Amino acid sequence: MRLVFVMAMFCMAAAGLAAAQTPPAAPTGPDLKVGDQAPDFTLQASDGKTYKLSDFRGKQAVVLAWFPKAYTSGCTIECKSLAEHGDMIKKYDVTYFMASVDPLTDNKGFAEQQHADFPLLSDPTKETAAAYGVLNNPNGVARRWTFYIGKDGKILAIDKAVKPATSAEDMASKLGELKVDPARGTRP
Repeated sequence: MRLVFVMAMFCMAAAGLAAAQTPPAAPTGPDLKVGDQAPDFTLQASDGKTYKLSDFRGKQAVVLAWFPKAYTSGCTIECKSLAEHGDMIKKYDVTYFMASVDPLTDNKGFAEQQHADFPLLSDPTKETAAAYGVLNNPNGVARRWTFYIGKDGKILAIDKAVKPATSAEDMASKLGELKVDPARGTRP
């Protein structure tokens, strides 16, 4: 019995050592930085439309909030924050999206369930997620990162520490900090 216990402890220690030496999976794709041109995309959305980033160039800033998976706890909290407090974001001349690698049907159902009044983009091929460098690994889900993109199509900011519960408030604060134009007829 003592031998079994000693062997079990040895195996657990060896597994712990191996895990400690394994680096976390790095995101795949480019390492985009502030000032880089945001990768263009054409993605279907929960509202039945197809959106292309380049259609906003010269017209309006864009916020692209990547999330890991529809219907999961953190993503539900983030979506609720944006749905319930989107008025804070709408004070700015910006179009905002949540985006994931989930199938369109999942994002449509998730948007309906959360009463999202903004589009959820679907990237089931993971090509756009890879272009933004948000994939945990080639077969994985997106990291919870938010990209702020200026009217010129360049990245103004990247938030890699998104807090789901205060996502809308934080997004509105960042838009103000970045001096994004106010929406017509409003003042932030």
